[in-house]
Amino acid sequence: MQISPHRHRWIYLVLCAIALFAACTKIPDKTPQQVSQSTKPHNAIIFVVDGLRPDWVNSSDTPTLNEIREQGVVFLNSHSIFPTFTTANASVIATGHFLGDTGDFSNTIKVNTPVKSAKNSLVPYLGNNGVIREINKQFGENFLNEQTLLAIARKADFSTAALGKIGPVLIQDVTLQTGEQTIIFDDDTGKEEGVALNEEISKLLDKNSLPKVTPERGENKNRGDFKTPGTKVANTTQQQYFADVTSKVILPLFKQRQKPFILVYWSRDPDGTQHNHGDSLNQIVPGINGATVQAARQNADKNLAQIRTALQDLGLAETTNIFVTADHGFSTISKESKTSYAATLSYPDVPKGFLPSSFLAIDLAKDLKLSLFDPDKNNSPIDPTKGQSSKSTMLAENPQQADVFVAANGGSDLIYIANKAKQKELAQKIVNSLLKQDYVSGIFVDNDLGKIPGTLSTEAIALRGNARTPKPSILVNFRSFDSGCGTPTACGVEVSDTFFQQGQGMHGSFSRADTYNTMGAIGPDFKKGYKDFAPVSNADVPRTIAKILNLQLKPQGKLTGRVLTETLVGQPDNITAKSFKMESQPAANGLKTILKYQTVGKTRYFDVAGFPGRTLGLNQ
Repeated sequence: MQISPHRHRWIYLVLCAIALFAACTKIPDKTPQQVSQSTKPHNAIIFVVDGLRPDWVNSSDTPTLNEIREQGVVFLNSHSIFPTFTTANASVIATGHFLGDTGDFSNTIKVNTPVKSAKNSLVPYLGNNGVIREINKQFGENFLNEQTLLAIARKADFSTAALGKIGPVLIQDVTLQTGEQTIIFDDDTGKEEGVALNEEISKLLDKNSLPKVTPERGENKNRGDFKTPGTKVANTTQQQYFADVTSKVILPLFKQRQKPFILVYWSRDPDGTQHNHGDSLNQIVPGINGATVQAARQNADKNLAQIRTALQDLGLAETTNIFVTADHGFSTISKESKTSYAATLSYPDVPKGFLPSSFLAIDLAKDLKLSLFDPDKNNSPIDPTKGQSSKSTMLAENPQQADVFVAANGGSDLIYIANKAKQKELAQKIVNSLLKQDYVSGIFVDNDLGKIPGTLSTEAIALRGNARTPKPSILVNFRSFDSGCGTPTACGVEVSDTFFQQGQGMHGSFSRADTYNTMGAIGPDFKKGYKDFAPVSNADVPRTIAKILNLQLKPQGKLTGRVLTETLVGQPDNITAKSFKMESQPAANGLKTILKYQTVGKTRYFDVAGFPGRTLGLNQ
């Protein structure tokens, strides 16, 4: 089509007018402050609210957390990594890898040689700095077999720090030998097992009248017993110390250095208080929904508010991203079973008819016709008919040659078959025993042991990867249900293999009450007022932080999270996710393990798993 000369002249005149207007109109220059803020490097704080359930974040108890989720990004389809334990998810938050790569399969795992810091046990608890250092030596000076976000950041000349709960804090920079680079404060600070404070930090502590030794938890550490309620107070004194060190020492120092920084703050509350609380001794209701746990949530929120205020006062708020996450959800403990042999025996520290700690090992030993030994006490014999039990347990004909180890953890247990000559035979016998128990809800078996009806493979839940530590042979998930408060994930209950009492708190199961964790983010690189309905998990946290700070994670294994691009400024909102259900072949008694999960690309998000009718959230 041809344009007439008349129309051509009009187009020419309009273009000239636009050009003249643009030339005469002065576009405002950026203020010096705007220029400065846009060119300053960005920082990140990962604030881990251990064991916080998203259903309990609100404007009255947790106003700071609530504000972050309302004004920044709220993750409405969030996930802890199963098994839903602290050190396991600490390894995930540290590296961006699933447990099949990190080898931190639960809080208590089996290792290759006895660990002196764990009473020479082969089945040590990982919430201990001495244990972590010893295990590192067993597995190439880095038992996780992956570089952590903090290690990569400090090598890139970032300032780095991790503060809070012992165990998960050191895991954030697991290969660290001294505190000269990454600053570490945890329960052991100032003690022999603690990471030493450098001279610069020591002087700043003195200047701010802060002690060089972390305060004890005091009454908050009291878990009571089967006759005496546990604590009625939150972990205020210890956490106030960590918040003061963060806001008065570390953040001012980081500002002075004028370098980008990453800081991980691991709040023990509400987790520690949910474990130990004395609001519901031997009763499922109110369970972990009483006044003491409410105070613990408020305590954690207070710490976060203090840190945000410090960022504002120091002029760091506009350049600092805050990513809030919980390592896992939480449930109230049940110690009841109608099928367990262990529950029919009497124990000096267990109410009659309740499950003792190590009930799984006791029941297995009876069915397998093996004896029980305590790996934490030089393999001394355990006789449950005399009221004896333990935490983790070795099953064998004699203590010199183990057949099976049971690593008791809580809402799920790990089973390691040590007798390799009979491993497939033992695996089948163990599964047959587990299928008889009403407290079991879902069984996962290592691929090398073959397909066993009623079970799924450990590979199906990303427990088979590049890990250096021994792989569990069988993972047992325990039964879960809700206590009827109207919001199932807010009042989950689970059978737990633990020394805690019925009515206290635990996690570790494949219940949605345990896999559903609190997550939110705010800062210059995150969208404002954005609701993310896509599946997300703790494995995505370090990969997203690395992306926005231009750090390069260099994975060894392939089981990784993803960058949460949908939450980042300038990126598309939409993300494609798919939902799946996997079912095992039914066992002879009809039981089958069912797994529900979602995917975004190749990244998997595990919602819930177990036997139908025995796992909270599985039938929804």
